[in-house]
Amino acid sequence: MATTNREPVTRVAVLIPTYNERESLPGVVARVRAAVASADVLVLDDNSPDGTGRLADELAAADPQVHVLHRPGKAGLGRAYLAGFDWALSAGYDAVVEMDADGSHQPEQLPALLAALADADLVIGSRWIRGGAVRNWPVRRKVLSVGANVYTKVLLGMHVNDATAGYRAYRSSALRVIGLDSVESQGYCFQVDLTVRAVRAGLRVVEVPITFVEREVGASKMGGDVIREALTNVTTWGVRHRARQARDLVRSVRDRKRT
Repeated sequence: MATTNREPVTRVAVLIPTYNERESLPGVVARVRAAVASADVLVLDDNSPDGTGRLADELAAADPQVHVLHRPGKAGLGRAYLAGFDWALSAGYDAVVEMDADGSHQPEQLPALLAALADADLVIGSRWIRGGAVRNWPVRRKVLSVGANVYTKVLLGMHVNDATAGYRAYRSSALRVIGLDSVESQGYCFQVDLTVRAVRAGLRVVEVPITFVEREVGASKMGGDVIREALTNVTTWGVRHRARQARDLVRSVRDRKRT
């Protein structure tokens, strides 16, 4: 079981992936800087056609705690975050935060996530625990999210209620032990993948309630491919997990008979 050194978190990097987020990005960055003045922001722009990358450069020029990582094109949420993790770990940050650029993750709730890192390796901003909520979601979207999380929780045997959540904070020490080099998942599946890795590594995962607010500007990036990837991967991981459990049970019974 892995252990991490839970020293006080002082240097925090907030990763904000962007693709056509020109209208919402300035407000989100300003709110992050107001909520946690000591935090640095890294905008991960996938060559947005609407000029989000250029706008991010302007924000960085005006504030030394805002940085920009330009990527050649749209390659998926997972790859953007992996690039951001590499940047933050190389720069020596103590903690790394994932946050959407569309305002659905409220920066004002960031202090609560960071406070919970005092006794955790991964803190998930959860919509589906007591105190959590979503605003402006149709019933169909709620059913899909709750169903996906229940399916994931049962199949993978994890005590995590919102494994698909994208608002989260990692200790850098945790990212170093969960095997980022082999992560290939994208979309919501990326969040499940890293949650599973953290749990399997014996890291402490804590959920704190957040209020998720549906974006008012732009369009959601969740499409059919994202849903299919998540369903396929979670099912595969779940079958493997249950198969390992069955093998361990058979081995345990056989060993008891021998003794």
